[in-house]
Amino acid sequence: MDTARPAARVTAILGPTNTGKTHFAIERMLAHRSGMIGLPLRLLAREVYDRIVRLRGPAEVALITGEEKIVPKAPRFYVCTVEAMPLDIRVACLVIDEIQLCADPERGHVFTDRLLNARGDEETLLLGSDTMRGIIQRFVPRCWFTSRARLSDLAYTGPRKLTRLPRRSAVVGFSAQDVYGIAEIIRRQRGGAAVVLGALSPRTRNAQVELYQSGDVDFLVATDAIGMGLNMDVDHVAFAAREVR
Repeated sequence: MDTARPAARVTAILGPTNTGKTHFAIERMLAHRSGMIGLPLRLLAREVYDRIVRLRGPAEVALITGEEKIVPKAPRFYVCTVEAMPLDIRVACLVIDEIQLCADPERGHVFTDRLLNARGDEETLLLGSDTMRGIIQRFVPRCWFTSRARLSDLAYTGPRKLTRLPRRSAVVGFSAQDVYGIAEIIRRQRGGAAVVLGALSPRTRNAQVELYQSGDVDFLVATDAIGMGLNMDVDHVAFAAREVR
């Protein structure tokens, strides 16, 4: 995108998880003549793409990730992973989700570039944690700020054995070995579990998410990536460890 053109309004929408930030931003983007949203996960990009296709039809929406590329003849809206955003395409509204990944040791340089350089012609929305407020104020001095509160209660219930987890639980592991090992235990003891890992193919990941969302299984085992905005019907979250080994 041409960053030399006059800057349009930039708004940072900050808050904890489950505040509706992404939902709000998608509605804002769809109110414009064109838009692009950069998301942190391929699975989340696919989820948002499917949602916009249902609203606007497949001819108006493109999906661009490191694995999938669906680009109709003249799309109005682009749904991308942040790394795959085509920055030579001008849009009225541009959205960057999970902007706090600027601090990530591996991916932070890409998110920082988008923070500094990626802009919509009319509006730019930066979504993420309130920990980014000071950084954004420093590097985007004319940014407007909006804070959002959590929509649900979040409470710590103490340690649990895998065999005593309530139904509709997500178990977070911090390695592929942990995820598959935990899933096997749950399958033996509780009857079924879906597994979500970044290394799975798009079709397999989507099928595993649908397996859980449909209610065919009551347990989801995944890496901590599911915390980056995926919309799952989860009532309880359990962590396999208190620190990453």
